[in-house]
Amino acid sequence: MSPVLKTVQTTLSLNKLSSSNYPRKEKKLLQHGSCSFPINNVQLSFRGGFEVVSNVNRSHKEKTCLYDEGELEALPHVQTLREFPREELVAKVVMVRFDSTILLGEKLDLSSQSASKALYTIKYLHECGAKVILMSEWSRKINPKLLDAQAVADILSSVLQLNVIALRCISCKSPLRREDLQKADIFLLENLSEYKEEVANCSKFAELLSSEVDILVNDSFCQSHKVLASTVGVARFCYASMAGFSFEENLHQLKKIAKTKKKPYLAVIGGGNLKRNAAALQFLASRCDALVFVGQMSFQIMRALGHSIPTNLVERDAHKAALDIVQFAHDKNVLMSYPKDFWCTNQHLPTELEVFPAHGVSASWLPVDLGPRSLEEIYSLVTNSKKIIWIGPVKFSSSKPCTVGTSKLAQMLCKQSQCECEITIVGSTACKVIKNESNSLSSFNVLENASVVWEFLKEQKLPGVMSLDRAYPFEIDWSVAYHDASLPLVVDIGSGNGLFIMGMAQNRKDLNFLGLEINGKLVRRCLDSVHQSGIRNAYFIGSNATTTFRSIVSSYPGELVLVSVQVEHAAKVVN
Repeated sequence: MSPVLKTVQTTLSLNKLSSSNYPRKEKKLLQHGSCSFPINNVQLSFRGGFEVVSNVNRSHKEKTCLYDEGELEALPHVQTLREFPREELVAKVVMVRFDSTILLGEKLDLSSQSASKALYTIKYLHECGAKVILMSEWSRKINPKLLDAQAVADILSSVLQLNVIALRCISCKSPLRREDLQKADIFLLENLSEYKEEVANCSKFAELLSSEVDILVNDSFCQSHKVLASTVGVARFCYASMAGFSFEENLHQLKKIAKTKKKPYLAVIGGGNLKRNAAALQFLASRCDALVFVGQMSFQIMRALGHSIPTNLVERDAHKAALDIVQFAHDKNVLMSYPKDFWCTNQHLPTELEVFPAHGVSASWLPVDLGPRSLEEIYSLVTNSKKIIWIGPVKFSSSKPCTVGTSKLAQMLCKQSQCECEITIVGSTACKVIKNESNSLSSFNVLENASVVWEFLKEQKLPGVMSLDRAYPFEIDWSVAYHDASLPLVVDIGSGNGLFIMGMAQNRKDLNFLGLEINGKLVRRCLDSVHQSGIRNAYFIGSNATTTFRSIVSSYPGELVLVSVQVEHAAKVVN
C-alpha cells in the first residue's frame, strides 16, 4: 500500500485477533475514528470465496500435494481439527456430525482406519476440554439395536468408554441451554432422519441444532455431496467449521484420485448409468492411461465403437454421451477396454451357464459375469499399472453382482498392491470383496461412499466440503520469514505494491510486518524487493485474506497487534 494512501486507510486494532475472545453470536465493534465494524461480520467473511495461492518459497512447507495441476476449485483446502489450535477448544461447545455407518454398524471393526479416526475425533475433543454434542442419522437397517436415541447413546458410551447422554431438544423444538450441558461432557441429539427439515436444509432447524454451539466438526464424509441442515446449515451459525479426522482422511484419499504422477494410471469402471456419469468418465479419461469397463456401461461403449449388442442392454439416451467419451479418449490417446467375452445364463434355464464372445451373445442368453478372455486382458493391464482406481460393481444385468469376476478382479488388485502400485477402492461392495480376499484394507486407499466420488469426478462442488472454513494450504516457517518471529505482528490486507509495509518495516524495527495480497505477481515483486533491501522484519504472502486470514495468523508465534485494511478492501470483508 502506498504511503499516500495511508490517510484513507481504515485500521482495525486488536489485542489478539482470535474468535475465542468473543462470545458466540454477540456483536462487538472494533472501532477506529468514526468507522466501526461488527466482528461477527468479519468472522463470517472467512467463509466462501476461492483461495488463490500464488507464492510458494522456502518459508512455505507444503502440507500435502493436492494436485499435480494445482488445487481444484471443487476441493479447496479446508480447516481441519488437526490444524485448529487446541487451546481454542477448551470449554467450547463443539458439535460433531458423525457417520452412523461407521460407528453404529452391527459389526464395528475397531481396527479399521475409518472407525479409529471417527472415534479419535470425539475422544480428542473430549481430551481438549470441549463439551461435545453428537448428531447423525441412523436406521435399524444397519443395526437392529438402534431403537432410539438412548439405545444409540448406550452403544456410543460402550465404544468410546465415555459417558454419552441422550438429549431431547429437537422434538420439543426447544433450543439447548448452557445449563443442560453441565450434566456431562458428551451428548447425543435425536435421530436426524426423522426430520424432513434436515434434508431440506431448513435454516430455522439448523439454528435450533446449533443453539449454544461454538464450533462445528463435520466428520460425516459420506454425506458431503448433500445439502443438509446438519452440515451446510449449521455451519452458518458457528464461528468455526472444520473437518474431523475421519473426514480429513477421506478428503485426502479423494484428492489422490486426481493426481497423475504415477503412470500408467488405470481406471476400472463398473456399474451403469453412463449418461449420468459421462462427465466423470471424461474426467478419468483426462487423467488415466486406460479405462477398463467391467459393468453395464461397457455395453454402451461397445455400441459406440460399432459393435452390435442386445436391445435389452442398451441404455436409453446414452448413445451420444458414449460416442463423445470414445472420441475424447481417442483424442487423448487413452486405451478403452471392454469385456471380450461373458459367462451367460439362459433366461429359460437359469442354472445353465455358457461362455459367449462379447458381440456374439445368442438370443435368450444374458451376460452375468466376465469371461476368461476378459479376465486375461484385465490382468495384463493391471500388472502393468502403477496406479489404479476401481469404482462401480462388476455387474451386467439387473441380477446380483458377478461373484466370480469380482473375486478374480479383487485377487489381481491385492497382488498388484504388493508391487508398489497405488490402488484406490471405491464403493462398499468393492471394499467388502477386497477385505475378503486380503483380510485387510491397509494396502489400499479406501472410499466407501461411491456417490461422493462420482460427484467429485464430475467436478461438482461438494456442499459438505464447501461449507467448511478455508485454510491456507502451506505451513509457514516464521523463523525463516523473519529474523525474530517473536516480535509483535502487523498485518496489511491488500498490501498491493508493498511500499507501505516496507516503509514501516524500515522505521519500526520492533515490529514484524506481513502483507497479504491476492495478486501473485505483486507478491513475488515485493519478496524480491525485501530480499534485495535486506529487510528482515517484512514478509508477503499471496492469498485471498477473506478466506485464509484466520489460518495464517493463528500459527504466528508472537502477538498480533494490528490489522490494517485499505477502505475498498474493508468494504469487501465487512459486507
